[in-house]
Amino acid sequence: MVDPAPVTLPYVLVLYYSHGGSVAAMARQIARGVGLVAGVEARIRTVPAVSTVTEASAPAVPDSGAPYCTPEDLAGCCALALGSPTRFGNMAAAMKYFLDGTGAHWFSGSLVNKPAGVFTSTASLHGGQESTLLSMLLPLLHHGMLFCGLPYSETALMHTSGGGTPYGPSHLAGADNALPLSDDEKTLCQALGRRLATLGLKLQS
Repeated sequence: MVDPAPVTLPYVLVLYYSHGGSVAAMARQIARGVGLVAGVEARIRTVPAVSTVTEASAPAVPDSGAPYCTPEDLAGCCALALGSPTRFGNMAAAMKYFLDGTGAHWFSGSLVNKPAGVFTSTASLHGGQESTLLSMLLPLLHHGMLFCGLPYSETALMHTSGGGTPYGPSHLAGADNALPLSDDEKTLCQALGRRLATLGLKLQS
């Protein structure tokens, strides 16, 4: 008798680049929010660093943390959460480099009509959180994805003193990257994960 194939759940891809650890911590909170929705799971992936020289700057397998994202990870997700630290009001070069290499996904339409959200971390409170989130949104719209922000029914948006925007969760890490995620920031990260998981399941069915 042949064993049946294992049942695989739909998954939300939580894809991020993190330099100081704050964006990675946000990714884990988003995954926790995904886990609150039955019938879907989180798949956490990262992207390698880039360098100004032509030779590879990172090993094929990370020394620690999440595995690198494969083309199959991206194509097979039911929803996407995309995270990057802020670099002068824009996403980090490593994430931009990864997205620049997704032409095959654009050509095949593998991401069309899937929900997507974005998240970021900054050193200062007004250090470009919202412009970074919007910059990350642009390539996702080119892929035909459906943008999923945070509604003001998430009351933490109204009283957070750190990160948090209607465009997506954010975190104030401080100049030395020493500030942990606040309770409000954790709540908003989890809210995005829960919302992406719920919408991903509905749109897939």
